[in-house]
Amino acid sequence: MKPYVICLMHSSLDGRTHPSRWRPKGAGTDWFEKIHDELGGDAWVIGRVTGAEFAKGKPYPATNDAKLPRENWFARRDAKTYGIVLDAQGKIGWGRSDIGGDPIVVVLTESVPDSHLAGLRGEGVSYIFAGKSELDLALALDILSRELGVKRLLVEGGGVANGAFLRAGLIDEFNLILSPAIDGAEGAPFVFSSTEADSDKRAPITAMTLESTRELGGGVLLLRYLIKNDPQAASR
Repeated sequence: MKPYVICLMHSSLDGRTHPSRWRPKGAGTDWFEKIHDELGGDAWVIGRVTGAEFAKGKPYPATNDAKLPRENWFARRDAKTYGIVLDAQGKIGWGRSDIGGDPIVVVLTESVPDSHLAGLRGEGVSYIFAGKSELDLALALDILSRELGVKRLLVEGGGVANGAFLRAGLIDEFNLILSPAIDGAEGAPFVFSSTEADSDKRAPITAMTLESTRELGGGVLLLRYLIKNDPQAASR
């Protein structure tokens, strides 16, 4: 059964997501973790680029170890919350097994080398397989639900990961913390984005409903939208 998926992001008025570039500086930047905790997910998910910012290690060295099966592997199944990282080709060497106390679970494709799997196991980092060479996000959600009991998932960037979930018709709710600041220049990531290959694909959204607007103080707003997707989109 698919978890209920909430995308939570924090942006400037022009939809950019790097607060260090915003002007004025420091506009409402302390709200993200508070709202994250309020939403109470069983797991949260980020993309490879964002995930690499939390990594403390280097890519795992190639080894001559015996071939490892392409089967889901869990170091832990008893956590209250899991940190899920999309890393299709196995690029991140972690040097840690958790982020903020939440055990890391990496979503891989079957194309990753055995040496990467050995490195993850050696550091106690769980992993699942969702696709041969490209990630199948619907499959990943099914595995997280079935294997770890994830019922409520927070999608938290970056823009390419958010966009992939959106175009797959998997986001049920969008919570946007909107700060009274502007980036106003090229080069910063957006709340939703895509790779060049997916630049012509559109999300299967059929309706968006503003469920609530909440003033957080200092001109910061929390906008909560419910999203209705084409029911056939996530089953393709």
